[in-house]
Amino acid sequence: MALAGTAHGKLHYDVVDQMAPWRQATLPILFHHGIGASAGIWRGWQPALTDAYRLVTFDMRGYGRSNIPAEDFKWSLDLLVDDVFEVADAAGLGRFHLVGESIGATVAMAAALARPERIATLTVSNGAHLGASIQRADAWRRQLDEGGSKGWSDIFLRDRFHEGALSPERLAWFAAEQEKWSRASILNALGVLIGTDLTPRLAEIKCPTLLLHPDGSPFIPVGIVADLLEGLPDAELNVFGRSRHGLPFSHAVQCARKLRSFLDSRTAC
Repeated sequence: MALAGTAHGKLHYDVVDQMAPWRQATLPILFHHGIGASAGIWRGWQPALTDAYRLVTFDMRGYGRSNIPAEDFKWSLDLLVDDVFEVADAAGLGRFHLVGESIGATVAMAAALARPERIATLTVSNGAHLGASIQRADAWRRQLDEGGSKGWSDIFLRDRFHEGALSPERLAWFAAEQEKWSRASILNALGVLIGTDLTPRLAEIKCPTLLLHPDGSPFIPVGIVADLLEGLPDAELNVFGRSRHGLPFSHAVQCARKLRSFLDSRTAC
């Protein structure tokens, strides 16, 4: 089991290295999932990428096989950014492509600001630079108090996916993963997200950036991501029809193809 050490516990990560031996060496890709999700959501992205890229996924702090902080632990955006680079260092990544979804996307943008020399390209899926627009803390707290993680997850699934968007098997798997999140980790991570505003520094993100966004996210309207596009020096936006906040899982194949095309077009990066 691969573990990255940090000052506040260990983080579990996995490496997929199936690059064709005749391929020219490329920079690896590191993936960061969001609240309620797990590293397994990226599995559907792998077929489009593994022949040409080394892939690294990890359980974000507060979930799964990584450190689960105590309820009173002080979370911060800086802490989550440090986690990205601790995992990258443990996996032997120097410069790399960074992909994040939801809060993982916000952390990815902050990581690109913190250490721009390490980030070759940035991919933001169903995420934003501005957390204040996500007014869910009170509702999520009430749902968790009344129904526990399962009750919260059952409601959240309707924000994730349109009815019929997933097979019963895939939906059941995602629901089971989401229900594993603890109340404290959910609310503490959400607190970091809501308190974040990267607007004043967007112009400092110089690396090429791919924006992948659902047309029907109940958390982040398309207009917010359009503002993000306008604020970034080098970015392109792709909006996916009939999708919600579970975009990287429900539309894994389509998203991965967009990423592959984007990376292949940026081979000089």
